[in-house]
Amino acid sequence: MKPNQPAFKFLFRSLLILLAPLALTSCGYNSMVTKREAVDQAAGQVQNVYQRRADLIPNLVATVKGAANFEQKTLTDVIAARASATQVKLNVDNLSEENLAKFQKAQDNLGSTLSRLLVVSENYPNLKSNANFMQLSAELEGSENRITVERMKFNQAVQDFNTTIQTFPNNLMASSFGFQKKPYFAAKAGADVVPEVKF
Repeated sequence: MKPNQPAFKFLFRSLLILLAPLALTSCGYNSMVTKREAVDQAAGQVQNVYQRRADLIPNLVATVKGAANFEQKTLTDVIAARASATQVKLNVDNLSEENLAKFQKAQDNLGSTLSRLLVVSENYPNLKSNANFMQLSAELEGSENRITVERMKFNQAVQDFNTTIQTFPNNLMASSFGFQKKPYFAAKAGADVVPEVKF
């Protein structure tokens, strides 16, 4: 006796529908989503600490402007670098190596100009003794430390996500669901060169 084909097809489809969520769970779909969200959250926190640094700069510039004969070019460079850095956003929906490199370059440029401003300020004793300047300098230093920590957390989240989508059996389904490797924050160019110290 032949089995009823329409009934068999219905039963087979019903089983597939019931088992599909289990199959997706077992292939790591939920885990991949969770880890992708962790990367997105970490990227948001990186942007948050960079924004905190950018928000301190107008007050720092205003304080430095009060110092007699302060080098105008240094202030102009800081203002321009801040404007550039706040224009480049870290888009987590399109987190490519190229986009991350653009974001990082703009932020590194701002960091370099801020460093120059702080070095130049050493030549102004009245500025170094200014309470506002000292407080803002300390807050900027704290921001730089937070940036380092949040970038490290971002890279850890990226490593966890990238490892998950590339390991078996997740790798069989990852690209089907649009999961792709995420880029890391890299060290600033030249960071591997030991500075020469001369006395």
